[in-house]
Amino acid sequence: MLILGIDPGLATIGFGLVMKNGDKYRAIEYGAITTAPKQMIEKRLDEIYDSMVEILTKYKPDCMAIEEIFFNNNITTAIDVSMARGVILLAAYKCGVDIYEYTPLEVKSSVVGYGRAEKQQIQYMVRLMLNLNETPKPDDTADALALALCHGMRTNGYN
Repeated sequence: MLILGIDPGLATIGFGLVMKNGDKYRAIEYGAITTAPKQMIEKRLDEIYDSMVEILTKYKPDCMAIEEIFFNNNITTAIDVSMARGVILLAAYKCGVDIYEYTPLEVKSSVVGYGRAEKQQIQYMVRLMLNLNETPKPDDTADALALALCHGMRTNGYN
């Protein structure tokens, strides 16, 4: 099963493609989609949509795991990220990819075994589980890989 993990954002969207075969995981590709802060939001959303369609079309994942958004302070940031998340969901839907949503607590519990794990603990487990030589950068990329791993562990091979 090929799982696309997405850590949504407006400036930086982390993505990670993970192949699950039984209880083994292998990173296929990972990185980040970035948009320029000085561009109009419409242009940024268009770039995110186009980049997502490109990834979805090129790799044809079986499913996509995306982080649910939780904000407690900055409503402006929440609105911007929600708009970006919307175009990401639309791209997956239009490409026929099943979408699964996970909270940060669910991801941490699945990958580290502890829902209040620190970012460094998640990054360490991502590196270990995917047999990577170094921690993927930026942090959003490691988070996206963790989302893909979370889905793989929670589905036991079924999507």
